[in-house]
Amino acid sequence: MRIVVLAKPVPDAGQERLRNDFRMDREATTEVINGNDEYALEAALKLVEASPDGGEVVLLAMAPDHAQETLRKGLALGAASAVLVTDPALEGSCALTTAHVLAAALRELSFDLVIAGVDTSDGGGGVVAAGVAALLGLPYLSYAARIEPSDGRVRVRRITPNGYEVLEAPMPALISATQALGAPRYPTLKGIMGARRKEIVIRTLADLDLAGARARGVEVGGAAATARVTGSRPRAPRGTPKVVQGSPAEAAQEVVTFLAERRLI
Repeated sequence: MRIVVLAKPVPDAGQERLRNDFRMDREATTEVINGNDEYALEAALKLVEASPDGGEVVLLAMAPDHAQETLRKGLALGAASAVLVTDPALEGSCALTTAHVLAAALRELSFDLVIAGVDTSDGGGGVVAAGVAALLGLPYLSYAARIEPSDGRVRVRRITPNGYEVLEAPMPALISATQALGAPRYPTLKGIMGARRKEIVIRTLADLDLAGARARGVEVGGAAATARVTGSRPRAPRGTPKVVQGSPAEAAQEVVTFLAERRLI
């Protein structure tokens, strides 16, 4: 089994910095693999380990060139190799462009499954995986809490507001993974040392076939982005906390009154 994991390098939590044009200043922050993508990677590694035929996991990212070091962590966890699409012209690209670029890169790869996190911490849109599936004509199984491939098909337990649904589709397919699949493992010393010898293939825009995207009027870069940030403001300061004292019954009544006054109950 061969699985490609979409692994986006994102700023470490709390280190996000915006430039004057409201784009993320990636040079001024430490980057990590997007948290939900780490869960996707863990799910992929477990599937390969459980497969009687073995296989491998390949990471795929669209990011600046320095993201190679971030991808090394995924290699240390057990991925066999990585593909990094990087080009200065991609800076500021929107989700639509990102989906087209990742789809073009995937067309050059062989795979049984593509797995991605449900969203990213720096954007939170959660639409790129669905866009990639649509562009490649792949079945899209979202919000997976369990993944069970068998005999050329894959079954997914999908989280819903009311419980779960069971979806089944032929492979290859694209799956968006939730944290219900299990916590990511920690890299071992052996894995860290071995990651330095694993290959990271670099692809630029010139290496990809984006003719289909351009025929649809899709261009790359911030100037052509279909969405952009036009402003920002700091988070409102936290108010003074209210301390509830007294007997359990008195405290409970005070909490209920507090919530009711604010129409929260």
